[in-house]
Amino acid sequence: MKEKLDSFFGINRLDKDPAFSRFLPMVYDPLQFRWQDKFEADFNHRFNGLMISGSQEVETIYLAVFPTDEVIRQFIEDASEGDLLFMHHPIPMECGDPRGNWGRGFVPIPTELIDRVIERKLSVYTCHAPLDYNREVGTSDAIAEALEAQIIDEFCKYGNGYAGLICKTRSTSTKELIARLLALFEIPYVDFEGKEHEEISRIAIIAGCGDVVSDMKYAASLGAQAYITGEIHCHIDNDYGRQRYRVMMDYVQETPMSLIGLSHAASEFFVMKTQMKRWLEKEVTSNIKLLRQRKWWF
Repeated sequence: MKEKLDSFFGINRLDKDPAFSRFLPMVYDPLQFRWQDKFEADFNHRFNGLMISGSQEVETIYLAVFPTDEVIRQFIEDASEGDLLFMHHPIPMECGDPRGNWGRGFVPIPTELIDRVIERKLSVYTCHAPLDYNREVGTSDAIAEALEAQIIDEFCKYGNGYAGLICKTRSTSTKELIARLLALFEIPYVDFEGKEHEEISRIAIIAGCGDVVSDMKYAASLGAQAYITGEIHCHIDNDYGRQRYRVMMDYVQETPMSLIGLSHAASEFFVMKTQMKRWLEKEVTSNIKLLRQRKWWF
């Protein structure tokens, strides 16, 4: 299974994940937790790929986006020896709720849960940047596919590819587009800023963290009338998060686009329940199970 996933996502072609090569040590090192001793040697260099290696016989593959306590506990409870958890992120991220509490940002998986995964001889595989820029099974591509949108350009250089897509879509309005997204992503509400349009035929899509003004301006220059992402605002409760929020609010006053946030988690889980699940069902004989979060905004 490892070899098939490594080959498809080109894990060995990306030297280091641009995000988690920084963030994973950032959360574990202050705890004096020897994460290098718990995780696989190649993962400790690349921060993608097989993170924890259990028994070789895989009966069920579980799909999730963040390793929240809820997700890891459910995996431990349900899985049999050798089963694999495939995720987008190797550590949780509290992104905050636009209608509730702000989050803490990146936090560690509790060390006792890591030990329980290892004791149960379970496996964990994470794929971050390669899943963002893979054009067959990708976080943004899954959204474009669901919206029946035609990809015409890319933006936001990331790792060995591009995380963002510019797409043509059938004529719609901001309200119609939001209603469609609410149903597709099974979320209670979106985070919205910017202009409402009666006529939208070109959209920008970037799953996950999309609160980057320079990317938004570039997408607008390519004719995007709506910008669909996980987060249009950073709701992390620290100086960094508040500064990012202020910068975005300044841009909101001038943007020509409808800015639509789906929640970081829901925007990236979507590929799991669509393209990733289909690919695994075609390529492997294992059972496939989805591990959903109870709250998408957290």
